Amino acid sequence: MTYTGQVTVGGPADTREAGDLVITKIAVGPMANNAYLLRCALTGEQVLIDAADEAGRLLELVGDGGLARVVTTHRHGDHWQALAEVVEATGAETVAGEDDADELPVKVDVRVRTGARVRVGSCELEVIEVVGHTPGSIVLAYDDPDGITHLFTGDSLFPGGVGRTWSPDDFLRLVDEVETKLFGRFDDDTWFYPGHGDDSNLGAERASIPDWRARGW
Repeated sequence: MTYTGQVTVGGPADTREAGDLVITKIAVGPMANNAYLLRCALTGEQVLIDAADEAGRLLELVGDGGLARVVTTHRHGDHWQALAEVVEATGAETVAGEDDADELPVKVDVRVRTGARVRVGSCELEVIEVVGHTPGSIVLAYDDPDGITHLFTGDSLFPGGVGRTWSPDDFLRLVDEVETKLFGRFDDDTWFYPGHGDDSNLGAERASIPDWRARGW
């Protein structure tokens, strides 16, 4: 089956291979949050991005392969409802942005800022702070050596716009950071995986940035 990135709560996960990284996307919880299980095809090590909800389903997805760490993209509660239960069941290391870490319901083992690296076996995710949705929101970038770049954007970037903000200053900062740190750096074929809903690529969204600025959200 071809990967589409279109998942629904209660429905099946969707999986794709990105070089040595296997990406599995699932939707959970009342706010239809996306969670992403990453597995290194060479070592079998697994990392979960956003233990958002439905711990039982997430643990079933993890299976017998163990879980090395859980990365939380930002502090909002809909992205960590299952975090404590998943960590207790697996002993996984916890990772989050420095400026959101104190707002999570578990002790954060590794606090990260831009430039930090999160390993998934032989693969590596680069941390990029993208501030505006929350003070400590992070994006994770995986550069497939034989393919495209993959971005896990949390609630900072969606198809059709940036994430929700609560003041004009926050919006301007978020759209500036998304334009500079993501669109300004990565190619059009860069695929991104948001915290809710469908995926997209930067090329499909790039021309709309002036419209996002004009409408203010």
